[in-house]
Amino acid sequence: MPRILFIGDIVGRPGRNFVEYQLLKLRQELNLDLVIANAENSAGGSGINTSIANDLTKAGVDAITLGDHVWGQRGFDGEIDKIENICRPVNLPPQCPGKKYVIIESNGFKVAVLTLLGHNQSMKIDAAGSPFPAVDEMIQELKKQVDAIFVEIHAETTSEKIAFGWYLDGRVAAVVGTHTHVPTADERVLPRGTAYITDVGMTGPYESVLGRNVASVIARFVDGMPRRLPVAENDVRISAVIVDIDEKGRATSIERVCVKQDEVMFQSAPAAE
Repeated sequence: MPRILFIGDIVGRPGRNFVEYQLLKLRQELNLDLVIANAENSAGGSGINTSIANDLTKAGVDAITLGDHVWGQRGFDGEIDKIENICRPVNLPPQCPGKKYVIIESNGFKVAVLTLLGHNQSMKIDAAGSPFPAVDEMIQELKKQVDAIFVEIHAETTSEKIAFGWYLDGRVAAVVGTHTHVPTADERVLPRGTAYITDVGMTGPYESVLGRNVASVIARFVDGMPRRLPVAENDVRISAVIVDIDEKGRATSIERVCVKQDEVMFQSAPAAE
């Protein structure tokens, strides 16, 4: 049964270069079957383009998810439909281009991958609908097509993410949170077999403020003046989780993974009794 690595928000060139450098080794050492990555910040810290998507795919990423910065790169709305393994948030307006989900496969076991935007506070796309009815509709569409469903909730507030995890417990294999770029320590398998974590964390430079240059961000907070916030460069890490799924499409475990240079650190949560 599949062992899936989900990589949290890849930020800029430092994040994506580190993923490309490390992923083949991680796939082998961690015995991974499938890899999913959120790459909505991979192009200069906002958005993605076809070239970056292709590079991540060549490096070993099977499915790429996006978030509120989905249209961060000019012209990407005209490119997204040509990229087979990328999906935009389900709950964007229906006229938006892009796939609502991607199906990936390991040894005949099919996993649907989808992402939804939260509906609270500072999400960038006001036209996005509530993720709750949107995910219900997708589950109905997908449950007879695949063996398991892997859901990302790209949201600001912990309460919305946690509620979303409980809402989907037993109906999907995993609910993983992204967007806030800070990894949380609440990974667990919920009682009905859904792996959950509030935020996987950022893949990028940790000597930063959420991936951006420290001095520039502090200066903006101090004087409120607009200024560029370049992507930082130092202390690059991969933040991810590994989810193991059984033949019934239920999670059996979830582990946090932090990769820093040649170190790999794990924190695991076993399945519920």
